Amino acid sequence: MLEKLTQIFKVTELRNKILFILGILVVFRIAANVPLPGVDMEQLRRLFEGNQFLGMLNVFSGGGLTNISIVMLGVGPYITASIIMQLLTMIVPRVEQIYKEEGEAGRQKFNMWTRWLTVPLAALQTFSMVALLRSQGVLQVTSTFDIAMIVVIATAGTVFLMWLGELITEKGIGNGVSLIIFAGIVSGLPSGISKLFLTFDSTQIFTYIGLIAVTVITIAGVVMVTEGQRNIPVSYAKRIRGDKTYGGASSHLPLRVNQAGVIPIIFAMSIMLFPGMIATFLMKASNATIANGATFVNNLFQNQVFYSSLYFILIVLFTYFYTAVVFDPVKISENLQKQGGYIPGIRPGKTTADYLYKIMNRITLTGALFLGLIAVLPFIVQGLSGIQSLQVGGTSILIVVSVVIETIKQIESQLVMRDYEGF
Repeated sequence: MLEKLTQIFKVTELRNKILFILGILVVFRIAANVPLPGVDMEQLRRLFEGNQFLGMLNVFSGGGLTNISIVMLGVGPYITASIIMQLLTMIVPRVEQIYKEEGEAGRQKFNMWTRWLTVPLAALQTFSMVALLRSQGVLQVTSTFDIAMIVVIATAGTVFLMWLGELITEKGIGNGVSLIIFAGIVSGLPSGISKLFLTFDSTQIFTYIGLIAVTVITIAGVVMVTEGQRNIPVSYAKRIRGDKTYGGASSHLPLRVNQAGVIPIIFAMSIMLFPGMIATFLMKASNATIANGATFVNNLFQNQVFYSSLYFILIVLFTYFYTAVVFDPVKISENLQKQGGYIPGIRPGKTTADYLYKIMNRITLTGALFLGLIAVLPFIVQGLSGIQSLQVGGTSILIVVSVVIETIKQIESQLVMRDYEGF
């Protein structure tokens, strides 16, 4: 491993890319520790202890919500805008045509629309969060000007992180948004470990063993799902040109068990955050019917069984959804046919596309169920053993391990381009 790391830093271009990304992440962590004015930190700590959805939101924001920082929303609004735009590709044919058929120019236009949509979403989410924090006594601001200032600052913080994420993605080493969330999660590890040592209780030894076991199982499961693939055999017909024969070789088409990566987790998290946030905001409404309805929804989302069940279902659905977006069996079938390739026993064209669609659905079911199970495994263990520290542990580990694997693969591809072996 040390030898490979040495090789990485011997390549000037690759070294500069890695140092640039580390510098961007440092800038993000500095911004995440610049608090907004008027925050009561003690009240904020008590609020986080009593509300699990805020803990999830803090993971989603990359740790920026812990201090109510200038980037307290993180990249959440950008991800929400991405979800909306991806849904539009399936609903509006014109948007799908721009995204899939107009090449690089169409994707750039699609990304521009996503960025523009991020701004009003960030402003709306900031206003809702400010109202929530004021109602809980966390934010000590009253004037309209102060509230407007906070909305503008937090919205600008989200746009700033969106820009940083795109700078990271352009370097070709990992996904920028995922790395920002990853950095926020990892930054909380030192304080979490120190807190664990300070509060160590020898009578809770089985609780700690359960925590370690869940962590190991989750990591092993994520690696297994991420690396798992099914190889579809592909043969190429022989072609004779003059006195030379081309083709006739056999290869395979790899279909990943989890084609969508960590995106379904992030999508599911973003959807899970809204009902709880809105309900908490409306619980103190003057209208009794609205207040009672908001209280019911809030209590429902605090119920572990309901929360984990809905979380599991959303992960499964988003895994299928995002796989349908990134995997196009018709396009793959057409490319195979153009190159003279075919799957043995399967007719080229539509039959091949149907076959690939059927196989992809089957392996995606396995990957989606496994991914959802790992995500809710901490809730199951918490219900059985009472380990409170695992409320967002499964999701955090899923994101961290998936991002690490994806980043390592990107670095390996950079090494292969320069005739170095990978990890």
